[in-house]
Amino acid sequence: MAHYDINKINILVVDDDPGQRSLFESFLRGEGFKVHTAESPLAAFELIETAKPRIILSDVRMPGMSGLAFQQELRTRQLNVPVLLITAYADIREAVNAIRDGAVDYLEKPVDLNELLRLIRTTLGMDAKVGSNLEIEVPDLPPGIVAGSARMREVLREIALVAPSDSRVLITGESGTGKEVAADLIHHWSPRNTRKFIKVNCAAIPENLLESELFGHEKGAFTGAESRRHGKFEEADGGTLLLDEIGEMSPALQAKLLRVIQDGSFFRVGSSTEQKADVRILASTNRDLEKEVAAGTFREDLFYRLNVFDVYLPPLRERRADILPLALRFAGELGYQKVRFSPGASEIIENSTWQGNVRELRNAIERAVLLSRGEIILPEHLPRRLQASANASGKPAVAGSEIVPNKMEDIERDAILKALRDSDWNRSEAARVLGVSRRKLTYKLQEYKEQGYAVDE
Repeated sequence: MAHYDINKINILVVDDDPGQRSLFESFLRGEGFKVHTAESPLAAFELIETAKPRIILSDVRMPGMSGLAFQQELRTRQLNVPVLLITAYADIREAVNAIRDGAVDYLEKPVDLNELLRLIRTTLGMDAKVGSNLEIEVPDLPPGIVAGSARMREVLREIALVAPSDSRVLITGESGTGKEVAADLIHHWSPRNTRKFIKVNCAAIPENLLESELFGHEKGAFTGAESRRHGKFEEADGGTLLLDEIGEMSPALQAKLLRVIQDGSFFRVGSSTEQKADVRILASTNRDLEKEVAAGTFREDLFYRLNVFDVYLPPLRERRADILPLALRFAGELGYQKVRFSPGASEIIENSTWQGNVRELRNAIERAVLLSRGEIILPEHLPRRLQASANASGKPAVAGSEIVPNKMEDIERDAILKALRDSDWNRSEAARVLGVSRRKLTYKLQEYKEQGYAVDE
């Protein structure tokens, strides 16, 4: 294995999306590389001679000249720099063909940064021990955030990694998992934290008013528009905008949002004057947008523009180490005096499934605090559904079955590890076989790795 001075290795990132460039530049600089960026292949050719990159990361879809044509032109000019392609799912077949023409490999969007780093090291023949984004230092957490489990520590590392950049982030997870809290952290840890953080719930605003809410309107643009109004994009100029429940946005409005993402320009409703805003966009959803794209209800190009970086919030049942600390925190916030849980109540709380996640947990604790009227919360103070779901040992009951809860976890783990081995350790292929997103598979494998299972070839 060759050894290099990592600080002397130049990497060129070619992508028309400034958010994607910002993410790669921030990450790779953090790993010690020298990074140059270009917004197009033509700009890249001007940089290559002076930057002398050891490897090029290139998006596939770019206006003017695609990443595939760029790679072929490099070969024509006898510039033998290895090219790593970044591709959307729809472009995978072309990316595979490009490998036959000389590209070293490809990565699917959203890019797994661990996998990116591994491919760069492998391509350059570097010592595998050089750098690791797992060593990212997580800043101090704001008061009230509980994240003691391994799963949530990994989420915090991802947030700490992406927050300093201007990259767009898609925050996914079930309802009640804390997606808004994750968005708050991204803004709080970003250079934009002194500017406004505006939040828009796309599901709570009628479709005919959402456009005006986002982009503003002119006087007389529609019935009731008695004066000019600035939209949320203008209000958030220089700061951050969270589009919550983005999956509820209509196709027509998705097209207008895509324009803002591409060049930062938009029109107020009823105006022909173009407006500009410098806004970092975060989006969140409890929907599976990849399935929505396949069904034709969500624009594919918008999905990949929003999903530069994906932060997945695991459900509470997959981060059990956080359940009781969260319950204690809620009890302390909601109680009039110091509140504690009886052993029986603690067992029920820790072993319930919490389908509504953190939001359901908070509601249950609020009820228990009101009923307890004292310092101790007992099992009977908890919602009846929770009491019924736990047996005498505190383990969840399965109606009509003797199944041990951990047995299902064992079956799931064995299926995931088998799919990974059958796919020759290719995580993208294993995720497709299992029918889950690559990001979710990565979380599972990180959990298994901490438990001592082999998850790498």
